[in-house]
Amino acid sequence: MNRPYASARSGIRLIWGLAALLMLFATARADETCMSPYMAKIVGQEDFVYIWTLGMEGVGDGQDKLVTVAVNPTSPKFGQVVSSVSVGGRNEAHHSGLTDDRRFLWASGLDTSRIFIFDVHTDPAAPKLHKVIDDFVERSGGVVGPHTNYALAGRMMLTGLSNNTDHGGRTALVEYTNSGDYIATHWMPTDDALDGAVKSGQFADGYGYDVRVLPRRNVMITSSFTGWNNYMMNMGAMMADPEAMKRFGNTVVVWDLHTRQPKKIFDVPGAPLEIRCAWGAHNDYCFTSTALTSKIWLIYEDDAGEWQAQAVADIGDASKIPLPVDISISAEDDLLWVDTWNDGMVRLFDISDPFKPVQVFEQQIGEQVNMVSQSWDGERVYFTSSLLANWDKQESTGADLQYFKLYHWDGESLTPEFSIDFVAAGLGAPHQMRFGSYALYGLKSPANAASKVATAD
Repeated sequence: MNRPYASARSGIRLIWGLAALLMLFATARADETCMSPYMAKIVGQEDFVYIWTLGMEGVGDGQDKLVTVAVNPTSPKFGQVVSSVSVGGRNEAHHSGLTDDRRFLWASGLDTSRIFIFDVHTDPAAPKLHKVIDDFVERSGGVVGPHTNYALAGRMMLTGLSNNTDHGGRTALVEYTNSGDYIATHWMPTDDALDGAVKSGQFADGYGYDVRVLPRRNVMITSSFTGWNNYMMNMGAMMADPEAMKRFGNTVVVWDLHTRQPKKIFDVPGAPLEIRCAWGAHNDYCFTSTALTSKIWLIYEDDAGEWQAQAVADIGDASKIPLPVDISISAEDDLLWVDTWNDGMVRLFDISDPFKPVQVFEQQIGEQVNMVSQSWDGERVYFTSSLLANWDKQESTGADLQYFKLYHWDGESLTPEFSIDFVAAGLGAPHQMRFGSYALYGLKSPANAASKVATAD
């Protein structure tokens, strides 16, 4: 069987890959390992985690908000909320992403399609709302539900989940400048508009979800989920509706990064969600997991230079619908954390051989668990709980329901460091996490800085 890391490439590629790897390890010591390779890296201990949080009726002000938690153990406010910025109303707050220079954090709403851009560099302890994009649907030509906000060189690439014609899953990628100016829309390939892409199986559904890139291979990869009609529906009602359950994505698309043209469409049945790409100079592959079929898939370049897709492992017992959601790859490409929302479990897979992942650890984090983020050294692992407003569980059977948690990982076990109950704190339902640091912007942490930052109303 071909292995994407097994064969030698050209001398130019070898030099390029080694240079990229040396640059990576020279600049990055603690950062989320799922970030864009174009992004500036945090050196050392992260100071803050920014949490894009879904407003809940009757909880605090009920609004979506960006919540900042101090996570540096030297801070007198370690494990506490130091800032909260509400944005007005509930927009189905979901994912967020930093610009390549990490000066601004983009956070989007799946329902209203509004995009909120926060200044996180002027005062990393107290982000400020810098700009709101209200015309995403109009400017993009009908894309609805901005999801992934992903940094390219001087630009942001956003994935859509839906469209304003039928609110189904057909959608597009939408490109902006870092300052928030619209550039272009790149529609996902479908049977009636392949745009040069080659189908490797049955599907060309046009659905979207996540995006990641491997610049040295000139590759961009997208996954697929479902449209507005489904993700805004009550989960129980949706699962009981046979027609609704047919409206999930079954594809991963490999694109030409430079031209933004789709090249190959793979059948990956069961709603492939997060994409996480390997960091190694010769590791030309990415992973995704399928929410409905509970599998890990490998998207890889074979020895002939062709991209392929292959299911490589099961996640829990698919018959019990564990619902894999977020995944996080380690900096050394040897471990993959996998969260399953429905049972609140995190599982760790040894991916030293990416074709044969082996589960080596599991632990329940809460009643439900969604996002997982780890530091570059792999010693700190963060978790949040919320999936979607109409999908989240409403009553706990004993485990934590809506939370932000930090654990220490020693290679064998997860040890709790702190936990914040977001409902008890009047904040809402925590979703996407991003890291912040004083040192990243050439700033020194002021004495007792965290104790001087008041939590906003």
